[in-house]
Amino acid sequence: MFGLFGKRGDRQAPVDTLFARIAEASRQPALYLGGGIPDSFEGRFESLTLHVFLVLRRLRELPAPAADLAQELVDACFAYLELGFRNAGISDIAVPKRMKKIGQMFYGRIRAYETALETNQSQDLIEALRRNASPGEGAAVLAVYADRAKAHLAGLDLEAILRADTLFPALVELEASQ
Repeated sequence: MFGLFGKRGDRQAPVDTLFARIAEASRQPALYLGGGIPDSFEGRFESLTLHVFLVLRRLRELPAPAADLAQELVDACFAYLELGFRNAGISDIAVPKRMKKIGQMFYGRIRAYETALETNQSQDLIEALRRNASPGEGAAVLAVYADRAKAHLAGLDLEAILRADTLFPALVELEASQ
C-alpha cells in the first residue's frame, strides 16, 4: 500500500481512480430526484462537495499517508472543477476568479458539514444540507444518506478506501429502507 505513495506520478493513478469513484457516486440520479439536489452546475458541485467531504473526513482519521492522499484528492477535485469551467468556455482571465469563489464555497461547505456532524444532532446536518445542497424536503433524505456513508467509510482503512468499488450507499436502497 505505501508503495502507492512513492513518487508524485506513481501516486496520481490511485488518486484519480478514487476521485472518479467519488464523482460517479455524486452523480447518482436519486440524489437529484429523491435528495432534492438541483440538477445544475451548482447542484452537481454541491453533491460532489458532500461526497468529497465524507471521504476527506475519514482520511483525516487515518494514519499517514492518508493526509497526503487527502490533499491530493482536494487537488484532483479542483483540477476537475477548473477543467469544467474551461470546457464551458470560461475565459482564461475569468477562470482564476471563479476558482477562488469555488474554493471559498467548497471550504465553507466543509466547515458547515463538519460543524453539523460534531453536534451529533441530525437536525443540524439537515439544516446545513438544506442551506447548501437541497433547499427542500430532500435534505432529510440526504442527511440519512450522509450518516450511512459516514458509517460505511468508518469501517474502511486506507487500502480499502483505495480498493473499494463502492464507497457510498445507493440512495434508492436508502429510500426503500426508511
